[in-house]
Order: sequence, then C-alpha cells, then structure tokens
Amino acid sequence: MARLFGTDGVRGVANSELTAELALNLGRSAAGVFAENSSDSATPGKPRFVIGKDTRISGDMLESALAAGLMSAGVDVIRIGILPTPAVAYLIRHLNADGGAMISASHNPVPDNGIKFFDADGFKLTDAVEDEIEARIARHEFSVPVGTAVGKSTDFGDAWRDYANYLSSIVTTGLEGIKVVVDTAFGASWQVAPEVLARLGAEVYAINNQADGAFINVNCGSTNPQQLGDEVLNRGASVGVAYDGDADRAILVDENGVIVNGDQILAICGLDMLKKGTLPGKTVAATVYSNLGLIEAFRKRGGEVVVTPNGDRYVLEAMRQKGLALGGEQSGHIIFLQHNTTGDGVLASLKVLGIMAETGIPLSLLAKQMEAYPQVNRGVRVARKGDLESSQAIRQVVKHAEERLGNRGRIFVRASGTEPLVRVMVEAPEADLIETLAQEVCAVIEKELG
Repeated sequence: MARLFGTDGVRGVANSELTAELALNLGRSAAGVFAENSSDSATPGKPRFVIGKDTRISGDMLESALAAGLMSAGVDVIRIGILPTPAVAYLIRHLNADGGAMISASHNPVPDNGIKFFDADGFKLTDAVEDEIEARIARHEFSVPVGTAVGKSTDFGDAWRDYANYLSSIVTTGLEGIKVVVDTAFGASWQVAPEVLARLGAEVYAINNQADGAFINVNCGSTNPQQLGDEVLNRGASVGVAYDGDADRAILVDENGVIVNGDQILAICGLDMLKKGTLPGKTVAATVYSNLGLIEAFRKRGGEVVVTPNGDRYVLEAMRQKGLALGGEQSGHIIFLQHNTTGDGVLASLKVLGIMAETGIPLSLLAKQMEAYPQVNRGVRVARKGDLESSQAIRQVVKHAEERLGNRGRIFVRASGTEPLVRVMVEAPEADLIETLAQEVCAVIEKELG
C-alpha cells in the first residue's frame, strides 16, 4: 500500500481519495497514538485535540468524520472553526491540548482537501509517528471505550479572537500610514488578517475575502497575485499581501505592483534582525530552491544561510537543530520559531509591514537588499509522477541542461509531494538560457508522464 502521508499530511480529492471513512480511521488511529503520549499532559483526564479547517465545502464532512473517530476512541475534541493552520499550532499550546489537526489542502485546487496533524508542542508529526498512525489503520487497531470514557466535542467560537490577540501582541510598531490591500484567497485568514492589520492601525482594503470555499485559491491568493498587484496600483496602496487557502504562506506586492516572494521576505526580516543583533547565530535557514541571491545578501552583511532539502519540515528541522529563529521557503512559508512552530503567512506580513513602518522605507527598496538571480519555476501536471525517476528520456534532457549550465547555474526536477505535478526550477545569470532549458525539460516531462 502506498504511504498515506505525504510531505504535508494526508491529501487527495475529497470524498474520492480522502474519504469520510479514511478521516474516521485517521481519527481512531491518531487517538491511540496521542493517548500514549498524553501522560505528561498539563490537563488530566481524557486527551484533548484541537481541530481547525479552511473554507472548503468538504471541510465540514471531513471534520465531522475525524472528530467522530477521535471521540470514538476516547478523545475530547475542541473545534475552533475556520482559522489558519498556524492558529491550530498556537491554540494547541495555548489550550494545553495533547495535539491537533488542520483540515486543509493549502494552496491546492477546490476539490482537494487534506488532514495534517500536530503534536502537543504544535509541531508537525515526525515520519515515525505518521508511520505508526498508518500501521494502526492497517492493523485495524483502535480503542473502543464505552460509557463516560467516550470523548465529547466542544465548539470554541472565539478561538479566532485569541489568535488575533496573540498576533497583535507580537508586532509592537503601529502601522498607521500604511495602506494595504489584502487577498485572503477566500480562505482561512478571511477574518483574522484584516482584523489584525486594522487593529494595528493600517488602512485595509480586503479582496477575495468571503468564507466561500467554492472559490478558494481560484485565480487569487499567494499562488495567483496578479489581481492583487492591479489593486495595489489602482488604489495607490503601500503594499499588497496575499495568503494561500490555509494562510501558512504569504506573498507580498510592493507599491509598484512588483511581487515580493518568500526569499525576499526572508531577506527583509532576517537582515533587519541581523542589524539589530537579534538573529541567533547570524543565520537563517532556507531550501535548495531559494535563490542564490539570498545567500549573497547575507554573506555581504556578515550573515549565513543554512541550506536544507525542499520542504518546510526540513527548514524547521534545521532551525531546531541549530537554534535558529528564522527560516523559510521561496513560496512564502516563513517560520518565526520564537513565535510559532510552523509557517505563518499573517505573521510574516505583519513583520514586514512593521519594518516598513519602523524604518519609513518602502517595500520596493527593502526588497532590493537581495539581488535575485534569474530563476524559472514551472509545474508540469502529470498523470504518473511516480515514474519520474525511471524515465531515461527525462534523465537525458536534465543532463543536457546541466551540461549547458555548467558551473554558472543549476537545475532541480522533483515530483510534488502534495499535487500531481513535477516541478522544474532552473537558475543562472542568463535569463534567455534558463527559459529555453525549462521549456525543453518541461516538454519532455509532459510527453513522458502526461
């Protein structure tokens, strides 16, 4: 059987691949695993589990099934409703719960959904714990308590206010004078993000800001920031902010309508901390897909970048091992470990806007602290991404690209862990060359795996 858990939880087309039955069994199995780890919980009695979700229509179905599975195995469930993924991680700690789950497919299309689990400290589960949950499902090893030992469900309707209060307490600089356009992608941040920005003094104009899962991520949000750029220019705004469906990532747009990606956000925040002497080890963590310009920006100023494999879990792993406070990905997952245990798009945007307010420097100039190498990123939709490694034709075209790049650039080709895509990144000083090579590689991938 193929592994249920991917790079960011269990994902699939809701009610087809990710079914109510699977969600039920994930809850039943996870209950047993978390119960064994709850003996040190600050809250005596039954294990307590936080569940959040984004706005997807299938979220109610999966939430009900997951909660039923947990309660049937003796776990009390706290439903926090529609909130960003990082809110789940925060509220687990805030409520002294034993774990939690977010029901979301992040930036994926409307039909998809996912379930990702967090431990009692708000961290995503290790591979070993995920494997144990899978093994119990395969063995049909579930606890079946009766009577008062069965779990119950509680709705925590004001959870979003607790999270908004927490975010507001982190940024001490007022945002008065900053006009911001916010694109919440019809997703989980629709309520929290505009509220916190306005509370801190910003003039806020929100777009795509209804809790309507029928449109989540559709031509909007962090993966499609073109509309946001147009709105920033039309309204003469200082900055635009776009989140994805579960708001664990953010992409910005400067006052000229130019996109500011996760690498640049990492540079802006990291270099500000470096200047203030608050960056542990004078180091940030980033992935192999981060632009080489990020490394150069820190080296020029006496800092360093630890490079990890692709994926925010590897960034977090490096941060915890090396005692770092800041890390992230080009896609906009930015982790401020002193504040939260996972990428937080709203927090990242607040940090950047706080720097803008404190320094009086526009976002376009702050972003220029990092001079980016030309880079092309493509996602090729395929039917058989599992055959990527075995295709001789793909290996040959990639080898040809590597030979043409020599030591002047680099190319990465990998299967997405969350979507039916093969991702291609090419980077070098020559923009025309990388575009040509990317097109050649993508064409072969589409022919071989489509």
